[in-house]
Amino acid sequence: EIIDKYGAEILRLWVSAQDFRNDIRISGEIIERLVETYRRIRNTARFMLGNLSGFNPDTDMVAYEDMLEMDRYALHVTQDLIDKVRRAYEEFEPYVIYQLVHNFCVVDMSAFYLDVLKDRLYVYKAHSRERKSAQSALFRIVKDLTRLLAPILAFTAEEIWDFIPAFAGKESSVHLSAMPVSDASLRDEALKEKWGRILALRQEVSKVLEGARRDKVIGHPLDADVKLSADGETYDFLRTVEPFLEDVFICSKVEVSRGDGPYIDSESFAKLGIVAAKAPGAKCPRCWHYREDIGKSEKHPEICARCAEQLA
Repeated sequence: EIIDKYGAEILRLWVSAQDFRNDIRISGEIIERLVETYRRIRNTARFMLGNLSGFNPDTDMVAYEDMLEMDRYALHVTQDLIDKVRRAYEEFEPYVIYQLVHNFCVVDMSAFYLDVLKDRLYVYKAHSRERKSAQSALFRIVKDLTRLLAPILAFTAEEIWDFIPAFAGKESSVHLSAMPVSDASLRDEALKEKWGRILALRQEVSKVLEGARRDKVIGHPLDADVKLSADGETYDFLRTVEPFLEDVFICSKVEVSRGDGPYIDSESFAKLGIVAAKAPGAKCPRCWHYREDIGKSEKHPEICARCAEQLA
């Protein structure tokens, strides 16, 4: 009945999600939850594949040391996933694999990395370093994720594999390829710690942006100008990561200043104030960011300077 209604992959996913040390449960509600999980895994892969269109891994790959910091962080997180999933396979714990992959697709990828990446993938010109760096990371991630999934989601992994851009040595089937092994050269513990703090900051800012949306100050995070005031170590940290914050918060402007309060109640940051205001300027019809430099380009007066540069 389940195969007829949902397909064999959902049944495989249900089996993998079971902790065999406890009672095994199945119901319509449980299957519906698994259908949603499957859809999220599939959509994560689909987004990556869609943005690898035109990417040739043999000629377009950006060397690790030349990649943008956020992309290197995403590769570090992927190496952690590989180690944990391999260990779970070796210890016969498929339910752990289910949890790890689901968390990776929903939290690490969809809720953060892929969400933040959209601006870079859609705005920057096709052969820019920024876009190629993102594509290089996406290629490595989807290739590893597909091979990790192959023993459980046999058909889905094969379908994803078919759409991964051809590369030298690519096997005709994912089931003829080897399980990935984590690459020590793609690890950076200092980077992991730094971006862990950036993500904690993102959570604090998201709460303030949500409040600004409820109060009708903004309609979308891209409408926002986020003003961060801090002192001491928090201020020093904000200054070092300031170049990333506009992308990470998915807002139009971020201002960092030294301040003496009022500060929010935060477990992660001492002496941190956050205010969300309406971003100044006009909305660029190409990137949807609010900019004060729209009209500065003679050739493309209707868009912002960044977009005009990409179209030059």
